[in-house]
Amino acid sequence: MLSTSVQAEVVPLDHIVAIVNDDIIMQSELDNRTALVRSQLAANQTRLPPDSVLRNQVLDRLILDSIQLQIADEQGIKVSDRQLNEALEQIASRNGMTLEQFREALIAEGQDYASAREQIRNELLLSQVQQSNVNRRIRVSEQEVQNFLDSEQGQQTGSPDYLLSNILVAVPDQATPEMLKRAETKAIDIYRQLQGGANFAETAVANSNAQNALNGGDLGWRKASELPEVIATIAGTLDKGEFSKPVRIASGYIIVQLRDRRGSQGTLVPQTLVSHILLKPTEIRSDAQTRALADQLRSRLLAGESFEQLARQYSDDTGSGSLGGDLSWTQAGQMVPEFEQVMNETATGEISEPFESRFGWHILWVRDRRTQDMSEEMRENSARFSIRQRKYNEELTSWLREIRSQAYVELKN
Repeated sequence: MLSTSVQAEVVPLDHIVAIVNDDIIMQSELDNRTALVRSQLAANQTRLPPDSVLRNQVLDRLILDSIQLQIADEQGIKVSDRQLNEALEQIASRNGMTLEQFREALIAEGQDYASAREQIRNELLLSQVQQSNVNRRIRVSEQEVQNFLDSEQGQQTGSPDYLLSNILVAVPDQATPEMLKRAETKAIDIYRQLQGGANFAETAVANSNAQNALNGGDLGWRKASELPEVIATIAGTLDKGEFSKPVRIASGYIIVQLRDRRGSQGTLVPQTLVSHILLKPTEIRSDAQTRALADQLRSRLLAGESFEQLARQYSDDTGSGSLGGDLSWTQAGQMVPEFEQVMNETATGEISEPFESRFGWHILWVRDRRTQDMSEEMRENSARFSIRQRKYNEELTSWLREIRSQAYVELKN
């Protein structure tokens, strides 16, 4: 006999897992991000840590992301649809696909394309808010530049590039001797696991307190001159595939792995003498209005008005604007990709069409080009850039630790 009773299916309700200042993190958000990280690690053939460890790592990352996204909102930092589409096209291109093929591939893997777009938008936002807040904390003095040039590292015509990974066992700013001892003991235990054959990336996912933990500790390619001195020294002593013993640094204990090394570039470097006008959307000037103003300024420039005067009057880049838009001689790697592409495609003496980067709308004036040996000016610019990059990497860790400690975070069972 058929039963006439109907038993309702029990559907678990979504609930809050964390309160972060004025934001909340839902269980569904944690589940979705954990599933995404799990699939990414599996695709990289990285062995997964225990589920509880992975979820804690993901939750910590979600909390830090939430804090940064709230800061971006407070500071009016946004990512336009155009910037997002360009980023998606670059990702698709790196995978040998068109944007439509990339979309279809994500759907075929069971991912929601709209959610993936928003995740990439958030990643762009995180990058922008980090650069905006960390760069303003960095100062490079002329004495620092001269000290760098006088050092053994600065006297080299170039420096090698290292492909690095790291594992960080963090300690708080005011760590007690007991806290330091516990962190040292944990770092030594991790080091012994690695000596015993543990996979570095998997160990980083399970144990590292660094922001790149869920990427297996990947730091990417870094020039030796851009690294903190202690890490550059460590990298210089390692062979490909080797990892260091735990080393005490300001933020804790670090273990560094050298995955690859490549030689320095030649001394002859193409350079471009360029000026720009930067226009940023604001609360009272929309993106469309900003683009329209850029078009108007370009028309005035083509009609013969002074680039320097218009840059001083209109540019939102206060540093170069006060110099009439002058960015001096630049070379590959110093500017964002969108800037470099337009600069390289613009003929000498010409003014570019307005274009957008993550900083706003630009108009470029390519004033001259040269192939330059490592002149004193070149060496100073390179030294200043290297010092700033090294300080940025150090200051980012400090800034993230500060905003995390200042945030109100309440974890829910």
